[in-house]
Amino acid sequence: MRKNLDGGLLHAMHAFLKVIDSGSFTAAAEQMELTTAQVSRLISELEGRLGTKLLQRSTRQHALTDIGASYAEQCRQVLAMVEEAETQAMGMATEPQGRLRVLSMGSFGHHYVSPVMAEFCQNHPKLTVEYRTSQNVPDLLGKGIDVSLYLTESLTDSRFVARQIGTIFSLLCASPAYLKKYGKPESLDDLQKHACLRLVNPSITPQWHLISKNSCSYQVDITGPLIADTPELLLDMVQQDMGIALLPTFTVIEAVRSGRLCRVLADWRSPDIGVYTLLPSRHFIDAKTRVWLRWIDQHISPKIQNDTEYFL
Repeated sequence: MRKNLDGGLLHAMHAFLKVIDSGSFTAAAEQMELTTAQVSRLISELEGRLGTKLLQRSTRQHALTDIGASYAEQCRQVLAMVEEAETQAMGMATEPQGRLRVLSMGSFGHHYVSPVMAEFCQNHPKLTVEYRTSQNVPDLLGKGIDVSLYLTESLTDSRFVARQIGTIFSLLCASPAYLKKYGKPESLDDLQKHACLRLVNPSITPQWHLISKNSCSYQVDITGPLIADTPELLLDMVQQDMGIALLPTFTVIEAVRSGRLCRVLADWRSPDIGVYTLLPSRHFIDAKTRVWLRWIDQHISPKIQNDTEYFL
């Protein structure tokens, strides 16, 4: 037993078995680093709890009662189960194993988590990764999530242990065909004349909040044919010449590189959006969570930075 947990029923059971196995209260006391009187009191308290005699004691010897012999065997089973549970828990705290529950916002996970997940699983064969997606503020405790990847302009929820692993922002984009047909906006006011496709989720504002390179700020109330909570749907619509959208860097980077999309009002973009890992607690972070956090630092954070720097 751990010394700072010595006490209580399990400790008394342990003392009871020590007396039986060592043959005397004195030997049991020496092995447990207690006094003989303390061991004797533990056995008496155990008998008082059970309301029966476990040991027949005289000045020089003791003998198990029938009830004591039966109870001793059950104590051995209970303490063996406790030891097994402790060994397993300590092993899981030092070696990555068991089930790792990861939560991510869907689009972000598709671009950054999916490409590195296979190699992570191959490197940690004792782990089972349970991967989920959600656009909402994560319920880590309620869902038993070990690590969440969450994007927000402002992280105000203090329930979680948060660590920023990157920064992204959103860009105004449209297809070349749409701009050829309807004209390219020359100012933010011109956006009112265009079909604007809006992304909505709990991590961003419902209006288009834009900032310029010289730190000017502007809020645009927009209208358009589509509102969606998934960037991929808006990306498809923009590539089908349906309008202008404000989309995260990681969503549009390949389309912009290939020329399928063009930046609109390139001097303007959204404020920075922080990318965070959220943990339910900072205490006793187990091995499976630690290796996943290291994997994020090594494989996901650098990719976020590279994609963001492409547009700066």
